[in-house]
Amino acid sequence: MHNATLLAAVDLGSNSFRLEIGRFEHGHIQRVEYLKETVRQGNGLDDDRNLTPGAMQRGWDCLARFAERLADFPRAQVRAVATQTLRDARNREVFLQRAIQILGHPIEVISGPEEARLIYQGVARMLPQSDERRLVVDIGGRSTELILGQGFNAQAVASFRVGSVAWSSRYFENGQFTPQAFHSAEIAAKAVLDEALVSYHPSTWEVAYGSSGTVGAVGDILLAAGFAPAGTISREGLDWLQERLLRAQSADRIRLDGLKDERRAVIGGGLSVLRALFDLLGIEQMQVAQGALRQGALYDLIDREQPETDLRSSTVRALMERFAVDMAQAERVERVACGLFTQAAPQANPHALRKLAWAARLHEIGCRISHSYSHRHGAYILDNTDVAGFSQPELHRLGLLVLGHRGKVHKLETDLEDATFALQLLCLRLAVALCHARRDPEVEGLQLEVQGSSFALQTPPGWADRYPQSTHLLREEVQTWLKTPWMLLLDAQP
Repeated sequence: MHNATLLAAVDLGSNSFRLEIGRFEHGHIQRVEYLKETVRQGNGLDDDRNLTPGAMQRGWDCLARFAERLADFPRAQVRAVATQTLRDARNREVFLQRAIQILGHPIEVISGPEEARLIYQGVARMLPQSDERRLVVDIGGRSTELILGQGFNAQAVASFRVGSVAWSSRYFENGQFTPQAFHSAEIAAKAVLDEALVSYHPSTWEVAYGSSGTVGAVGDILLAAGFAPAGTISREGLDWLQERLLRAQSADRIRLDGLKDERRAVIGGGLSVLRALFDLLGIEQMQVAQGALRQGALYDLIDREQPETDLRSSTVRALMERFAVDMAQAERVERVACGLFTQAAPQANPHALRKLAWAARLHEIGCRISHSYSHRHGAYILDNTDVAGFSQPELHRLGLLVLGHRGKVHKLETDLEDATFALQLLCLRLAVALCHARRDPEVEGLQLEVQGSSFALQTPPGWADRYPQSTHLLREEVQTWLKTPWMLLLDAQP
């Protein structure tokens, strides 16, 4: 990546939407601009877990303002991620379809563990280099992420369904603060977070850091009140803050220096979760970190630029090992599929080629469960796994390629409207057919071209006679594509 390149990250959180713009300079990112709006989508989920029209409109209005600032940004220099509220919302596709049009860039709904990984990256990049063992805590609107790490490496990540917005609406109705409300909220938070004690025991870390949201708000209040040292949250400070909230009796009567109006309605829930974590994990002091999810997303954009630094490649290898994939066959199919794709689309985005390579490596991931229906099981695994580096839409896309690598193609008709996806799928299917004997096939002289809405495959003279089984499979592939918007034309030279 060239120096002075501008990068942008959009964080669609449950309480706030944020836009971070930074300039890449010699391996580091310098902030250029930061925008934040309190959207409070987490409060906009109804009893059926659908976003209300008002909550969706607040989100769209905010993204429209962000879009104006991002108008000239290339797609590769923007990453937009959505977290717990959109993970929960049943009608998220309704919101996302319009949101993507408004923003002008894709929006990824990331899993809880992926959110935690990006948070850690953001925190670690903003801290001095150190070998200290870190606990990083991020209390968001509807989820809390815990991470253990050292240096830039996150070693354990977890996401829990407890947050400032959710707990405020559930235990502090109408913003009322009572001793019983705080007691109930903390007990409930501990019940959700209790399993964290095994992995995040005090013996596993040396320094605790808090990122963004609630921790930042509490840190600002304690700093304004004169608690020392600056940027540190202590048990004494948490006790003092709870006493001040109880004295105020309700959110609209709070008068505290350092408390921003946008945090007033959710400070009770956030504080109760933070106190529960201090008690449960034996935290005596927590440092307020400068980095957060959005910085992690920016640095992840840099890592994704090169295959050797793209964490997703390591994740694919780990999945292959976990599900005992035949490595030699996977790499064979990858070579053939990528060779055909490069031949047919030499100007294609290199990211599309990389994703085809991953799908080829994972196409037999479901064989350990069932050989006959391995493509279905493989797609199910990818749709329902939480792995580092991938967003849920990316995993779903890989799952569709795995699902479509054998059997009928027209079952994926909606996605076949995408020309790049259709070519990826064709190349994967052709590679699987050509590698049917599980040995290196003869592909020299094969020519694949895209001709409008048709794919044209030509074999060299004599190829069809030398490889009759492969030729038969290619002719069957021609028939398979007849029921799709695409046509495969085969010129098999005898």
